[in-house]
Amino acid sequence: MVRIVLVRGDITEVAVDAVVNAANSSLLGGGGVDGAVHRKGGPEILAACRELRRSHYGKGLPTGRAVATTAGRLPARHVIHTVGPVWSEDEDRSELLASCYRESLRVADELGDRTVAFPAVSTGVYGWPLGDGARIAVETVRAADTEVEEVRFVLFDATAYAAFEAAVGDAGGDAGGGAG
Repeated sequence: MVRIVLVRGDITEVAVDAVVNAANSSLLGGGGVDGAVHRKGGPEILAACRELRRSHYGKGLPTGRAVATTAGRLPARHVIHTVGPVWSEDEDRSELLASCYRESLRVADELGDRTVAFPAVSTGVYGWPLGDGARIAVETVRAADTEVEEVRFVLFDATAYAAFEAAVGDAGGDAGGGAG
């Protein structure tokens, strides 16, 4: 079973095998986590993403899917880019959000990565309610068939940390925590 650790901090500063980037479908950078990953990771990440667009994802990475690149200057081996869904009151997109976590873990397994850091996918500018996003993240990671040994949810602020802490508690487990 995957060990879940909660960390309050900056995902671009966490030393793990793979950092998950909450990317947009273009893979070419954006705001929030995506912008921070590209800024701190340096031009190597953008170059790798441009190559992915040329070779496999000409129309962009579909929502719920994941793909890896170099981590550039980040203290990780890989960046796993995943495209979360935009939250909708009218359409249940929970399966797409869960797919981001499952697909990212699948890619980590293919790469041999054993420690993976996730942000709270889709809970920023994409508008997913934080409590529900945390619940989906924790339940999906707990249920995943993966060789990943540790998942760190790296949460930017106290509100997100509290939401994930509640989700871990509701899922019947405990999580180590700390600063990142």
